[in-house]
Amino acid sequence: MKKDLLVLAFIILLISILVSGTKIQSVDEYYLTHIDDITEDSETVTISIRCDTILDNWDKLSPELKSEKYVPKDGVILKKTEYVLRSGDTVFDILDRAVRHNRIQMEFQGADKNSYDSVYIKGINFLYEFSCGPLSGWMYSVNGKFPDYGVNKYKLKDGDVIEFNYTCNLGRDLGHSFK
Repeated sequence: MKKDLLVLAFIILLISILVSGTKIQSVDEYYLTHIDDITEDSETVTISIRCDTILDNWDKLSPELKSEKYVPKDGVILKKTEYVLRSGDTVFDILDRAVRHNRIQMEFQGADKNSYDSVYIKGINFLYEFSCGPLSGWMYSVNGKFPDYGVNKYKLKDGDVIEFNYTCNLGRDLGHSFK
């Protein structure tokens, strides 16, 4: 008798939750449905993630990464995509939102874990520093310029264009020269 009452109570609770309009979502559903909608009044930025340079350095790439799963044929991991800019957003905030929304793997080192007090992008789409030679890793630019500080330090403004590019030659293959 007690068992039947518990089952009945559980069924009533479940029905009341469903009727009340509570929407139960998986983690994946949450991240795919909670990206801001862009309106006419929205301030926006765009972001892209590319690894074209690996295509010209295929022989240096770690053998386990020689697959379209990691390096797409055209080198584009994330095509240029527009996101709503929220007050105080940094390059890291937009990158984090973009990879979660698009289900792209990313690993980073938190600002509290290094002496620069800066977030360091260790890998995107399973491509890490040194995956394609001793001078390889991820670099970012905003409006065509390569900042000399971390992604969590760069505050964005309306219209900024963020590009994450994999370099195989310490940025020289991306047109960057250190001064």
